Amino acid sequence: MMRTGRVLLVDDDADLLRLLSLRLEAAGYLVDKATSAEAALSALAVRRADVLLTDWRLPGMDGMALFELVKKSYPALPVIMLTAHGTIPDAVEAVSRGVFGYLVKPFDSTALLSKVEQALSLSSPAVSQAGQEYWRAEVVSCSPLMEELLAEARLIAATDASVLIRGESGSGKEILARALHRASPRAAGPFVAVNCGAIPDNLLESELFGHEKGAFTGAATRHDGLIAQAEGGTLFLDEIGDMPLALQVKLLRVLQERELRPVGASKSRAVDVRVISATHRDLEALISDGLFREDLFYRLNVVALHLPPLSERREDIPLLAQHFLTQLAERYGKEVAGFAPDAMEYLCSLRWSGNVRQLANAVEQCCVLNTSGLIPLTAVQKAVSDGMASIATLAEARRQFERDYLEKLLRVSAGNVSVAARIADRNRTEFYRLLQKHDLVAAAFKDF
Repeated sequence: MMRTGRVLLVDDDADLLRLLSLRLEAAGYLVDKATSAEAALSALAVRRADVLLTDWRLPGMDGMALFELVKKSYPALPVIMLTAHGTIPDAVEAVSRGVFGYLVKPFDSTALLSKVEQALSLSSPAVSQAGQEYWRAEVVSCSPLMEELLAEARLIAATDASVLIRGESGSGKEILARALHRASPRAAGPFVAVNCGAIPDNLLESELFGHEKGAFTGAATRHDGLIAQAEGGTLFLDEIGDMPLALQVKLLRVLQERELRPVGASKSRAVDVRVISATHRDLEALISDGLFREDLFYRLNVVALHLPPLSERREDIPLLAQHFLTQLAERYGKEVAGFAPDAMEYLCSLRWSGNVRQLANAVEQCCVLNTSGLIPLTAVQKAVSDGMASIATLAEARRQFERDYLEKLLRVSAGNVSVAARIADRNRTEFYRLLQKHDLVAAAFKDF
């Protein structure tokens, strides 16, 4: 049986290192080698391993000291100790401190491969029947930062804990949420994504929680909300920081009681969903400003994952650019192989404040307008300078429109909230909440 996975071997005995490497490679594993703990740490910084196999006795820093450092920096990486008979009690103690397991020298190939396979069953991604890393197939990355994040995500996915994904706009939070879903026991269930900032406030409650027939004007039929549609699967709430306070209370009930009450319903009903939420906003600051419920925050933030911006994983830019180009060339029927060297160098030099979304937009413009086999530097420069890469998302555009509209109302009404609310066809309470959402103070417009 051929295996997959990367093993980092650490031993100062060159002969043993060579022998173990041959055994593992013959079984199908990729193997990196280091002759000291310090060299092992350097190797991990360059390329993430799935299992660390280290001798207990090493020159300088020993295997246990190496484990303690690895545990801090790579908490999801399983460590197997190679130990002599005299250090078995120490090895047993190490297991109680978090070491995955140990092998007593001398050991045979069967014991070695069995222990490594057990460790990989915890750290390796879920795989499809074809042996591919299906759960993370949409995540295009070679960054050590991303690999560590994905290793944590793989462990989290096995649980039913609520997850809060933090990261800048365009960094790929929904893609990470989908990966979590695919790696979870709920993978066969639905994945329902909701952008809380893109649905108008007056529609969000009905869209999320559903409604009964006749619950309000226009409710001609019963409607199952998005939460109910995620039954048995995962509900992804993007831009959770934009959810109105009134709905935060109802969502808290879903999380606490596992019950859902549609608009107009007299009874609640049980619901079984896993909630993953995401935001680019500072939720702690929103809590301080009274715009986000602290109790809901703790329910959503059981486990937190921080998705690094593209500027912190520049090694992913060439991979992502080529990935997008390959997809787009097929979609548009273009025969384009890649980017000219200076064009790729230019792509890698940019900050990409809009992250992966911005890069994808730039590559799309390059592909659409390209007439040669390689994307030239001039095409990339034009795509970036045209501003094509910085077009706002629908949610961002909607927020800006809403703020501009509120400012216009306040100017027309000279800061009179009652008048402004009446023009907007909203009650005063709802209008004040909209002003809070956009940090607008009515009194500042009284002199207009």
